[in-house]
Amino acid sequence: MPLLSHHTAGLVEAGVDEAGRGCLAGPVVAAAVVLPSDYKHSLLNDSKKLTAKQRLLLREDILRDALDFHIAEVSHVIIDEINILQATMKAMHKAIKGLKKVKPEILLIDGNQFKSYPGIRHETIVQGDGKYLSIAAASVLAKTYRDDWMVKLSKEFPQYGWDVNAGYATEKHRQAIQTYGFTPYHRKSFHLKPTQLDLFS
Repeated sequence: MPLLSHHTAGLVEAGVDEAGRGCLAGPVVAAAVVLPSDYKHSLLNDSKKLTAKQRLLLREDILRDALDFHIAEVSHVIIDEINILQATMKAMHKAIKGLKKVKPEILLIDGNQFKSYPGIRHETIVQGDGKYLSIAAASVLAKTYRDDWMVKLSKEFPQYGWDVNAGYATEKHRQAIQTYGFTPYHRKSFHLKPTQLDLFS
């Protein structure tokens, strides 16, 4: 089934999504995207359902076609200070605040949790990145931005495989932590002790 171009007819909508919430290292990244109300795209979908090559191709289309967009990140340091849920909300708010060309009248939030943004109503939509084009576009921008960021970090710490796993708790990543310990980019509030790694097994 093709994704929907809008949720509420007649309102300017911004889709909002995040990437990296469940990672062991690196920032959480959020994007907000305003697409034309009648936008269509045959390939655009939830970023997790796309290949890396498809995401990169779609990113170019989104950057070209969007009426407005903004990408924001919250560092692993802040995640440790305020917890990942609050950091995700903070990243989403920063992304929304960064929209300068178009002021959205409603926010379409992927998931079931959101902290209200002043002056703009919102709808939380479970698996929204597989239902609405604007949320899918936000998921692609957030994912590709964060993946690029982790690829750069992997050049400094190649043993963790971040160029492939983007900081998620893959077997290689967990084994690298057990062998080499934590880097300055790991989220200490997630798994401070190697003995906690069996939580991912």
